[in-house]
Amino acid sequence: MTRVHDMGGRYGDGKINPDLGKEDVFKAKWHARVLAVTLASGSLKKWNLDMSRHARECLPPKEYATFSYYEKWISALANLLVEKGVINSDKFLDPSVNDHPLSNRKLKAADVSEVLGKGAPTSRKIERAPRFIVGQNVKTKRAENSFISGGHTRLPRYAEKSEGIIEICHGAHVFPDTHAHNLGEQPEHLYTVSFLSSELWQNPENPGDTVCVDIWESYLEPFDD
Repeated sequence: MTRVHDMGGRYGDGKINPDLGKEDVFKAKWHARVLAVTLASGSLKKWNLDMSRHARECLPPKEYATFSYYEKWISALANLLVEKGVINSDKFLDPSVNDHPLSNRKLKAADVSEVLGKGAPTSRKIERAPRFIVGQNVKTKRAENSFISGGHTRLPRYAEKSEGIIEICHGAHVFPDTHAHNLGEQPEHLYTVSFLSSELWQNPENPGDTVCVDIWESYLEPFDD
């Protein structure tokens, strides 16, 4: 999370109002359709969750900044469908329905609840012991993907090169930096790390507030006061 989609402490984006009250989940009917078709397309097994996140990150910055939430989703999905060879770009303008080689993988309406109920757990078992323990002081590295230049990473830019404390050890989980680029799961230990807001931002409104971020092991290094 190192470009326009990393919204932590960016200048010019204005304040976030946490007291907007209850809003509709979908503000337009097509929003629900976008969510549905995105989930249904995932059943084709042509990409994984991290690939879909990266596809949204790869939208042109101008479009990302001006698109609504579900415009981002449908645009990224269209790109994935073409990139993975599921459909040709000219087929988006062709309303005809034809048999497709992947039609046997389609997610039927009757199966949606069961499939979503199972979820897609990312926890994995690995032999390597955790490098860090609860209460240990750590420091984050630079927010960059060391496998793919400019690639996907889950370390937000605002939390890079910052000192924090290990709060929770979650065990090993699929590593997004490789998973998003079809380089395998390569699971690593995952930690919840707490940071003072004064450590993350130069002039925070509440310097004593704590921000917790889930961080993979390779994003961290030991730090001694």
